[in-house]
Amino acid sequence: MAQIKLEFPDGSLREFDKQVTPLAVAGSLSNSLKKAAVAAKINGVLVDILRPINQDAKIEIIKNQDAAALEVVRNTAIFLLGVAVKQKYPAIHFGEKQANDDGFYLDTDKPESQISVDELPELQKDIAALIKANQPIERKMVAKADLQQEFQNDPYKLALVNAYDSVQIPVYQMGDYVDFGEPALLPKASDLKHYQLLSVAGAYWQGKSSNPMLQRIYGTAFANEADLQADLKRREEIKERDHRTLGRDLDLFFVDPKVGAGLAYWMPKGATIRRTLERYIIDKEVAAGYQHVYTPVLMNVNAYKTSGHWDHYRDDMFPPMDMGEGELLELRPMNCPSHIQIYKHHIRSYRELPIRIAELGMMHRYEKSGALSGLQRVREMTLNDGHTFVALDQIQDEFKKVLQLMLDVYHDFNITNYSFRLSYRDPANTEKYFDDDQMWDQSQGMLKAAMDELGLDYYEAEGEAAFYGPKLDVQTKTALGNEETLSTIQLDFMQPERFQLTYVGEDGKEHRPVMIHRGIVSTMERFIAYLIEMYKGAFPTWLAPIQVNLIPVKNEVHYEYTKKLQDDMRKQGLRVEIDDRDDKMSYKIRESQTQKIPYTVVIGDQEINNASVSVRRYGESDSTEEDISMFIDSVVADVKNYSRSGK
Repeated sequence: MAQIKLEFPDGSLREFDKQVTPLAVAGSLSNSLKKAAVAAKINGVLVDILRPINQDAKIEIIKNQDAAALEVVRNTAIFLLGVAVKQKYPAIHFGEKQANDDGFYLDTDKPESQISVDELPELQKDIAALIKANQPIERKMVAKADLQQEFQNDPYKLALVNAYDSVQIPVYQMGDYVDFGEPALLPKASDLKHYQLLSVAGAYWQGKSSNPMLQRIYGTAFANEADLQADLKRREEIKERDHRTLGRDLDLFFVDPKVGAGLAYWMPKGATIRRTLERYIIDKEVAAGYQHVYTPVLMNVNAYKTSGHWDHYRDDMFPPMDMGEGELLELRPMNCPSHIQIYKHHIRSYRELPIRIAELGMMHRYEKSGALSGLQRVREMTLNDGHTFVALDQIQDEFKKVLQLMLDVYHDFNITNYSFRLSYRDPANTEKYFDDDQMWDQSQGMLKAAMDELGLDYYEAEGEAAFYGPKLDVQTKTALGNEETLSTIQLDFMQPERFQLTYVGEDGKEHRPVMIHRGIVSTMERFIAYLIEMYKGAFPTWLAPIQVNLIPVKNEVHYEYTKKLQDDMRKQGLRVEIDDRDDKMSYKIRESQTQKIPYTVVIGDQEINNASVSVRRYGESDSTEEDISMFIDSVVADVKNYSRSGK
């Protein structure tokens, strides 16, 4: 038989018979490699372990513990899920599917009613039965025309087949079930051992809200049980931290699509957290020299045409409101044009610079309904926004002051897992970015010089800048392991030019200021979602909506004393509630812990006689008796120090 040469990752060459399979190649090297092999890469392309090799090539054997093996395992899980679903519901249609770093999903469309989460355990059993039966999974090439005939009654599969350019399409088949699109599967069903179906959710066909809504089945799979169990534990932790779940359980906020998708309603407890946060950041900014303002949420659309937002973000803006007589008002997507109007309202002198303007500015974005998520993706949001107008020689000093303000805020919230990203333009993308090479080179150089002067580590990202200038983004790891931009500082030479902003210099002539956009804690919505998940709903005392929960042992005997204690603590600025419900003491204490209240205080005869309180801190199982005055002082200090002991 004709011979072929295969090159291994270490550069060595070996000859094999033509039609040799990767499994046979692995066996020629060692029995242990053969047992561990699940797939191979031929010239960098992932293939089945039983795929014949017909020509000279580079080969890499993929073992079950390799990262690339996950794709094969998860694609096999998708395939078997499809077999199980089709056997259970013969009329079902299949949409898109994907194996990714977080597991896998398969989109389905059942004519009468979609698959519910309650059906997943049964489907899990059906997959187990397929694995036990161990039918072979066959790979073959099928004519495109034959596949079009095969899927003529499934509009989604038919559309996916039609998208292929090739005449012959590789397919996998088990019994009567046929599918395509995976580069490699495990050779037999019994090789899939460690998998779990997780959840279902609606998903638009091909991600477009104008298309039908399908039902997406989520799952995960691993090469070994230990990895699967670790992942399920991680997912449980994520579920416990999910701000949407905690927001519901702790009665912080809600979003009701019936009255407005992507529009958050803040309940009293959530509003308390938000109000505390707003007061905190305003006080911080005023102390740093910012002038806080209020500006309208509506603006003439011409302002956004001048600023460039209309050209660049029109698809993310709500349609203008026609007020008649040629007046079109727009719900603002950004606050910068509003702050520009504040600056322009007076003639400005160089003596005033830097002029720092800040606002908790409400904005509106036309987010697609499929992209909305709790407080993280909403249609109405309030941005902790600020704009500073500076002379050219003030840029680096002002940049450093903004950065120091950021770091101070991060310290108070105990945010430590973050990195700095300098975001530059893509010089080849003249459509997205303001076309002024000198401006970009100058402003990018200034940001880089400021970071170098401060000695801070950062990485550079081309193509991540705003359309009007480069920026420093602070990338933060959320409690769920995602990365998001929490804070930003942006340089802008463009908008001062477009709006013809000036100040009178020392020479008596008009000069053009530079505009610095900055956001310290993102929007109130996104930051509170971040905090809910970071704290797991157990807010530090200074942010907690209820800081102290007072429980009288007997209302008829101890309520009056408890009420006086509440009044005394409220005079100290503390948020204190009394639980005087006619429930068992053990239930009320447990409920207080469930609501994650920092201090639960029980007051009975002994406490009144000793001028003390019985205190149980959140997360602790035992109570301690403490002097009333000392306890109040400790809670006040807890708030003053942002609930960080010794700080």
